[in-house]
Amino acid sequence: MSSPEQSKQQVATGQGKTKVILYWLEKSRAQRILWLLEELKVDYELKTYKRVNMIAPPELKKVHPLGKSPLVSVQAEGAAEPLVLAESGLITEYLIEHFGPSLAPNQYQNGKEGQVQGETEEWLRYRYFMHYAEGTLMPYLVVALLLRTVREKSPFFIKPIANAITGNIESMFLRPNLENNLNFLESQVKSAPDGGGYLCGSRLTGADILLSFPLSSAKGRAGLSEEKYPALFEYVNRMEAMEGNKKAIQKIIDIEGSYDASL
Repeated sequence: MSSPEQSKQQVATGQGKTKVILYWLEKSRAQRILWLLEELKVDYELKTYKRVNMIAPPELKKVHPLGKSPLVSVQAEGAAEPLVLAESGLITEYLIEHFGPSLAPNQYQNGKEGQVQGETEEWLRYRYFMHYAEGTLMPYLVVALLLRTVREKSPFFIKPIANAITGNIESMFLRPNLENNLNFLESQVKSAPDGGGYLCGSRLTGADILLSFPLSSAKGRAGLSEEKYPALFEYVNRMEAMEGNKKAIQKIIDIEGSYDASL
C-alpha cells in the first residue's frame, strides 16, 4: 500500500507538458516562489527585472495589470493562453496542488474525512500560516521599510522632525507589534506537532517557504536575534541553509551577479 505522501504525489499534473514562467523582481517576495519551484523540481523559465526608483518596472504591467512581483504564468499543453497567477499565497497553493502535494500536510485525521473539526493540526497550521505571512507579519515589515526610508531620504533640515515622528511610530506601534509576532512565532516553532522542526510539523511545507522572506528580513531589520528568540532564530537559519533555497539564491547570483534578501 502506498503512503499518504506517495498517494499525494501521484495526483500531481505531469509537469513535462506544462510551461511555467516566474517573473522575478529584485529585493522582492518573488524569491520564495523561486525556492518553491526548486523544491518542486519543476522545469521553469526565469525572467528577472530590476527596480526603478524602488518600484517594479512598467514592463511587468504587460504580464499583469498591477505590475507587481511575484507573477507566475502556467500554460498546459494544448492551452491557447497561459494562466497568469499573482499573489504569493495563491501561487504557492496552485503550484503545490499541481506539482507537489507533499508540501501540504494531510487535511483530515484518519476516519474524519470531510467532518467539521476533523482537520489535522498540521493542516490547520499550514492554512493559517499561508495567510499569516502576508496578512499579518509582512505589513509590519513594510512599515519598518517605509519608516527607514523616510529617515534616510529626508532633507537634512527636516531630519530632526522626521526622526522624531518615525521614532514615535516605532516605539508606540511598530516595535510592540513586531515583538508580539516574534514571541508568537517562537512559541509556534517550539510547539509544532509531530516532533516539530518546521512550523507545521516534522517536514517542510509551503507555509515555511512563504514565511522565509519576512523572517530572513526580520533578522536584520526587526530585532529577530538568537538571544531573544533562540528557537525561531535556529529555524530561520535552517531554512536559509536548505539546498533548494541555496540553489534559488545561486541562480540569481549567476544571472544578476549578486543577491540581497533585505527589504
